[in-house]
Amino acid sequence: MKIPIVDDMGDKIEKHGNSWARLIIAAGLIAVILLIASQAGFIDLLGGGTLRERVERLDALFQSLGARAPTAFILIWIVACVILLPGLPISLVGGLVFGAVWGSVWTTVGANLGAASAFLIGRYAARSMVEGWIDRNQSLKKIDEGVKHQGWRMLMITRLVPLFPFNLQNYVYGLTDIPLRTYVLVTLPCMIPATIAYNFASGSAREVILSGGQPEALKKTFLYLAIAAVFFVLVSLFPGWVKKRYGAAAGTDPGEKSNP
Repeated sequence: MKIPIVDDMGDKIEKHGNSWARLIIAAGLIAVILLIASQAGFIDLLGGGTLRERVERLDALFQSLGARAPTAFILIWIVACVILLPGLPISLVGGLVFGAVWGSVWTTVGANLGAASAFLIGRYAARSMVEGWIDRNQSLKKIDEGVKHQGWRMLMITRLVPLFPFNLQNYVYGLTDIPLRTYVLVTLPCMIPATIAYNFASGSAREVILSGGQPEALKKTFLYLAIAAVFFVLVSLFPGWVKKRYGAAAGTDPGEKSNP
């Protein structure tokens, strides 16, 4: 006859063991990525010199990759989403390296593939670890509660309003009932306005830094800045609209931020 208490303890030990194993694997993966980045010169690339020199080195690195440059950038995005690195610096790099338009395109592709990858990892490969995050953080539980009340609308709310860290959301949504297809179809359009805003802002900087102040480049700079400003205003209006329409119904206050 089995003793339930012993079984429960065994289950807890097994879960903790699995969580630690995954954390060790994740730490090892991060260490390997940092080592590769160091050996490839990525870390030294952004150190030393003027801003112009750093941008030129970064541009030269991606130019040397030729047709593989977009693939490399997309892979960087996927890895960043999986290991919970902030996405804003990568978005800015996209505009600096590929320009405003193509930077927006490759950032959109990379960020969405990265988000989908983390979603699938949270759902299938690291479920118990993500459950532990949610158990220790009351704010993250609001995502699951919001999905139960609002379905895909909760996903839209948290994408348009910075309630929770973007990369952490990807894992947490893997534990909800939202299908992958719905997750991708809602995430994609919700991310585009901010993507355009940041990439066009950094794309305008590229024109100034690398052109040496040529008249044609200055025209592009002002155009890109104007487009970026329009989308920044649009993004700034989302919190008020979401709070008015969905805040109370979603069971969360869009003005409240989490502390994961």
